[in-house]
Amino acid sequence: MTVIQGENLTKSYGKILALDHLTFQIEENKLTGLIGRNGAGKTTLLKIIAGYLQPTQGEIKVFFQNPFNSLQVSANIIFIDNHMMFPPAFRLKDILSEVSRFYNNWDKKLAQRLFDYFSFNPKQRHSSLSKGNQSTFNMIIGLAAHCPLTIFDEPTSGMDSAVRKDFYRALLKDYLEYPRTIILSSHLLSEVEDILEDILLLREGTRCLHQSVLDLKEYALGLKGPKQRVIEGLEGKEILYSEEFAQGSLYAVIKNQGLTSQEFVKQEDLELLPVPLEDLCIYLTGNTKGGIDHVFKQ
Repeated sequence: MTVIQGENLTKSYGKILALDHLTFQIEENKLTGLIGRNGAGKTTLLKIIAGYLQPTQGEIKVFFQNPFNSLQVSANIIFIDNHMMFPPAFRLKDILSEVSRFYNNWDKKLAQRLFDYFSFNPKQRHSSLSKGNQSTFNMIIGLAAHCPLTIFDEPTSGMDSAVRKDFYRALLKDYLEYPRTIILSSHLLSEVEDILEDILLLREGTRCLHQSVLDLKEYALGLKGPKQRVIEGLEGKEILYSEEFAQGSLYAVIKNQGLTSQEFVKQEDLELLPVPLEDLCIYLTGNTKGGIDHVFKQ
């Protein structure tokens, strides 16, 4: 079942175009990573999906309905970001007690176990927590709610490395036990790629690609070696990125169009390399194919 369907979504803020005729769909019970550079339109898209914003043009359907001002859609969504606010008089234990009334699938035991694991003081107030601890507490709510559509927008902001690893592990374990549609927006693709099933990559408000992680790992190949040899090997190939990394040496990333190492066997001084997903997404969303090196060329 298709949970989210976006058709030609456009969102502008004055003269600034945040989303530009974006079309996509997200299926039920998928853990999807929403990836893109700052300003790519990730948060705007998530807020439209959650019903916080209306698109300037186009159509969005969540559970087959327009999510804006829809109580039925809102009852099945939780949106977690680092701007969540709670009544200042509420202590942390009060917040957990109250939010449980809003979510039919609330897992009280999971919330309490995570609360104890991260050593929160039940009498403390949300506003007095550090940024990292606020994110951790928000994460507990996002997981324990068990909403059919769960959205995490940069949920690890401020968390240290150990807590981020705990969050990703908790997310994956809970998702496997209680499958649901989860969207995770993150700049740290290298940290989350092992738990994601699909990646929706945005570039300047448009869809750059939307593929499974397994397919994306086969999307490109790296070619490294003497500059002239690499240039010869690139003939007829779609180049995604190139970089001179040493005197007379070249590294290039090409789209994998059924290529195999056999095509480069005759050139023994060439090295064929896998391309890390995080690097690939950077290359695909960059403004040039040579990166920062172009700044220093005379």
